[in-house]
Amino acid sequence: MEQQGTHQVVNVLLLADVIGSTGYEAVRRHLPELQSRHQIHLTVANGENAAHGKGLTPKTASDLFGIGVNVITSGNHIWNQKSILPTLDENPHVLRPLNYPPGCPGRGWCEFEISHGLTAAIISLQGRSFLYPLDDPFRAADAVIEQCREKGIRIILIDFHAEATAEKAALARYLDGRVSAVVGTHTHVQTADERILPKGTAFITDLGMSGPVDSVIGMDTETAILRFTTQIPVPYRASTNASSCSGVIVRVRADSGNAESIVRFQLTQEPLKAH
Repeated sequence: MEQQGTHQVVNVLLLADVIGSTGYEAVRRHLPELQSRHQIHLTVANGENAAHGKGLTPKTASDLFGIGVNVITSGNHIWNQKSILPTLDENPHVLRPLNYPPGCPGRGWCEFEISHGLTAAIISLQGRSFLYPLDDPFRAADAVIEQCREKGIRIILIDFHAEATAEKAALARYLDGRVSAVVGTHTHVQTADERILPKGTAFITDLGMSGPVDSVIGMDTETAILRFTTQIPVPYRASTNASSCSGVIVRVRADSGNAESIVRFQLTQEPLKAH
C-alpha cells in the first residue's frame, strides 16, 4: 500500500467499456505498464461489450481476469450472451447492474480484498433515462452503501452505466462524500470533466471505451451508417481496427475513502501518456 504523508493511499484503475477482441487486445497491451507505473491495487473494467461487441461470455470474462482485471462491471448488454448467466451467479466478481428487479441472475455489487484488513466495494448500476425502466439506482445505491458502512468498508466505487449526462452528474452529486468514485459508462465517448467533487468523490461523466478508434462508438462504420440512412435494423458488428485503451486512475485515501485525485487517460499504440 502506498504511503502518502501520514495516511495510506489506494490506487484504483477503472477501465472503459471493452469492445470486442480488439478492445481486449488494447487492454492486454497496456494494462501491465499501467498497473506497474501507477502502482495499481485494484483494476475494474466494464466488460458488457467484450464478446463480439455485445455481451460477455465465460471465456471473455476469464480472459479479462487472466490479464489482470479484478472485477468486471456491466450494463444493459450483459444479457446478450446467454452463456454468461451461470457465471453471474457463480463468480462474485462479475457484476450485472444492481438495480435490476429481484429474480434476475447474479449480483450488483461485490467486495474485493485489497490487502489484509482493507476491502473495497464495487457497485454496478444502470440509469433509467432513455434506457429500461429499472428500479431506482439512487435508492439501490443507498442500500448498499449502508451495508458497506456497517461492515466498515470506506472505499466504494460505482460504475454508473447510463445514457443521460444529467443522470450521471445527479447521482454523483447525490453520493458525494459517501463513495470514493462515480464513473459513467455506456456512451463510449470519453468526457473531459474529471474532477473531485466538494465532499471528496471522484467523478467523470464517461470513461469512454477500450475499443476500435476508427469506428462508430466501437462498431463497424459502414454498418452504422446503413442503420441511420435506411432505418433498417441491421445488426451491429464490432469494428476490428486499431484500438485505444481508456479510463481513469483514482487515488483514494484508505482511512476516509475520499478521493485525492482522478487522472484520465486514452492510450493507443503511441507511448503512454495521461491528460
